[in-house]
Amino acid sequence: MTRKLILRNHQSPGDILMLTAAVRDLHAAHPGEFLTDVRTPFPDLWAHNPYITPLSETDPEVEVVECHYPLIHRSNHAPYHFVHGFSEYLNDTLGLRIKPIAFKGDIHLSAEEKAWFARVEEENGACAPFWLFASGGKFDYTIKWWDARRYQEVVDHFRGSIDFVQVGEKSHHQPPLRGVIDLRGQTSLRELVRLMYHAHGALSAVSLLMHLAAAVETRPDRPKNRACVVVAGGREPPHFTAYPHHQYIHTVGALSCCDDGGCWKSRTRPLGDGDSKDQPGELCVDPIGDLPRCMDMITADEVIRRIEM
Repeated sequence: MTRKLILRNHQSPGDILMLTAAVRDLHAAHPGEFLTDVRTPFPDLWAHNPYITPLSETDPEVEVVECHYPLIHRSNHAPYHFVHGFSEYLNDTLGLRIKPIAFKGDIHLSAEEKAWFARVEEENGACAPFWLFASGGKFDYTIKWWDARRYQEVVDHFRGSIDFVQVGEKSHHQPPLRGVIDLRGQTSLRELVRLMYHAHGALSAVSLLMHLAAAVETRPDRPKNRACVVVAGGREPPHFTAYPHHQYIHTVGALSCCDDGGCWKSRTRPLGDGDSKDQPGELCVDPIGDLPRCMDMITADEVIRRIEM
């Protein structure tokens, strides 16, 4: 009998992107055994997904599973990547044998979406190579932010050879930069996916943009894997969050606060917004000005070198 599953998760889009991988891998490991539907805040990440079948929670045959990834609590020492997180939980919860079949999330684009940018280029001429980047991030994890002035140095260095398209949600901390194509707060999540399909590369902290750079396929006229430079610091263990073909700049092992894996702290300084992430145990123990030392150690010259590489 075919089992019917509704998988629920209400976390951030980067987490949901990892859930797309688990759904793909579930059907690869158990072909024909499941019908799956999801309840998440970001339907744009599931568009055109062949593994999704509309199901009703009132159907008595449907199993509703609240999805988590407790693997993260072992991430500093367990030899696994984020892509294993939801799969391991489903294995333990449902008695399955899921194994990841790809080192990335599972995003699907329609033929029309792929042709969208080509039509623009036909009318206006081919655009210059462009990279997507975000200059900040969410307020819940300020420890991930790098210095906007250093991002500006990177942009200035490549002026005339690479166009940088700045993206990010309007409600997040995304400092404006000069000399960029500014699309902050102007793209839906699906439009961001489309832009990533046509982008030559991506530059960001550990974020959704990094995960999309790996998950979204590249155009047929491009290298198989999209270039991506990640300013990571020492918050997260590299083996858990990095992708093999990315330039992942980290400092894990270089400081006492991240000498045995990532520190997993949330903020550099308290924001006074009432969030539990302002508690002392969630704060960086070694800030340098507005940056954690692990991010301060990463220079604009190093990021430039990685992009040039």
